[in-house]
Amino acid sequence: MTINLKEQERIDDLQRNGYRIIQHPDKFCFGMDAVLLSGFCRIKEGDKVLDLGTGTGIIPILLEAKTKANHITGLEIQEESADMATRSVLLNQLEDKITIKTGDIKEAGVIFQAASFDAITCNPPYMIGNHGIKNPDAPKAIARHEILCTLEDVISQAAYLLKPGGNFFLVHRPFRLVEIFSTLTKYKLEPKRMQMVHPYLNQEPNMVLIEAKRGAKSRITIEKPIIVYEKPGVYTPEIYDVYGY
Repeated sequence: MTINLKEQERIDDLQRNGYRIIQHPDKFCFGMDAVLLSGFCRIKEGDKVLDLGTGTGIIPILLEAKTKANHITGLEIQEESADMATRSVLLNQLEDKITIKTGDIKEAGVIFQAASFDAITCNPPYMIGNHGIKNPDAPKAIARHEILCTLEDVISQAAYLLKPGGNFFLVHRPFRLVEIFSTLTKYKLEPKRMQMVHPYLNQEPNMVLIEAKRGAKSRITIEKPIIVYEKPGVYTPEIYDVYGY
């Protein structure tokens, strides 16, 4: 299928099922956090999945390649990103498997029915407030800073939209772990799995992957940490496996 690209857009190969994605390098491109989240998720066959703040659609496309989900929906507030995600779905001929909706995470409970998803994923903005932001309207700032939604917005909407026993998968920063856990439990999402991500073996983690279950009892499994680099420029075998190289 021929898909028209807009100025400065490019098509990148995802190394999975021949899938590709449209991105704009000056706006926002997906990072390792999204790829690691897609590998951390445990999506069951037939699941109905929602990705909150889907950006250019990287997580829905990777989950479609890696899992047997019945259908995956991506919700994105930035119209330009949602448009790129929609065209990437068409590019890969996945319109029967993936739907992209333009909308606000804070309104997700209005856009979708309560308790209508088996699993929800999110790679949310990590940073609090406007620290270091030169242009709060810029796509990269919106994706990285809590300008249009907060952590509590994300978690509260996920709790509302998940079926009882449904799973919420999140990638975030370790420095906000106490806040993440307290907010999850506030909305009856019980943390069940956690995995730290370290740039190098001797460095502290800079990402954390979390799975929480709606209405579950309190018990968490801490998984073996992920080490990203063996040495500068060389990924560990685990990272190559996640990327599909």
